[in-house]
Amino acid sequence: MVPLAKVGASLLLGAVVAASASGGSLPDSSASNAAATTSLFLQSAAQILQRDFQSREVSYLLLDARTGTLLASRWDDLGQPIPMGSLVKPFIAVAYGDGHQFHYPAYVCKGDAGGCWLPRGHGEVDIVSAVALSCNSYFRMLTANMSNADVLPVARQFGLEMPAAKLSGPDLIGLGNRWRISPLHLARAYAELNRRRDQPGAREALAGMAQSALRGTGSEVGRALRHSGALVKTGTAACTHFPGAPGDGFVVALFPADQPELLLMVRVHGVPGAKASITAGRMLSRIEE
Repeated sequence: MVPLAKVGASLLLGAVVAASASGGSLPDSSASNAAATTSLFLQSAAQILQRDFQSREVSYLLLDARTGTLLASRWDDLGQPIPMGSLVKPFIAVAYGDGHQFHYPAYVCKGDAGGCWLPRGHGEVDIVSAVALSCNSYFRMLTANMSNADVLPVARQFGLEMPAAKLSGPDLIGLGNRWRISPLHLARAYAELNRRRDQPGAREALAGMAQSALRGTGSEVGRALRHSGALVKTGTAACTHFPGAPGDGFVVALFPADQPELLLMVRVHGVPGAKASITAGRMLSRIEE
């Protein structure tokens, strides 16, 4: 069942948008009710995660997707920069677009031969499907001639840390450990990406995240949701906390997909990002109930 608070918030927020577009206004009481209902939904979501997801294997941040306000967290040193794996790819997409009039090439991913994580390859991909499938081969091609200088303006716009040392293509797409970003900064960067959803670059990245939830690396999130969709990006990066593991899985999910209100970032110890999306899906499905 969709929570009444969620339904009320969506209806009232829609009325606010409609009134603004027509030059009209809502009564003060309606605007107050919209704010109060939305606030209750956000509080409820935070309480559900704090109550039901206390595993030491799972770290998470929950933000208001519209403002970037932190609502709840279970993440040690959330301001400490760490490798974030493929979660950086949407911002690389924006950076590439900035330098190429937002014309993105098509490409044939041949798997191992092109350095992709999927041995058999993804076949022909474009920027949207490359984000959805987190195709390493496509992003290696995209960043072959990119450097820090190409990425720095976007990193600044979105509040991301950038190292002083020159990065290679693999580092720029999250395959190495040299580009470290704090979880809180990256979560807020995704909130900013969503606020720019109608701008070129951001539009393609978010379209890829929508596909990810349907048939990409974040499909376990989409499968878990019964009433709403989500925008999802997954990643796998080196484990940086104790006890150590070969790697940790990361997920960012904006929910619901059409008008995101919540942003959930999840890290699951010792699994790849696609497996971490199972946990993220369970968390969002509990909020959706």
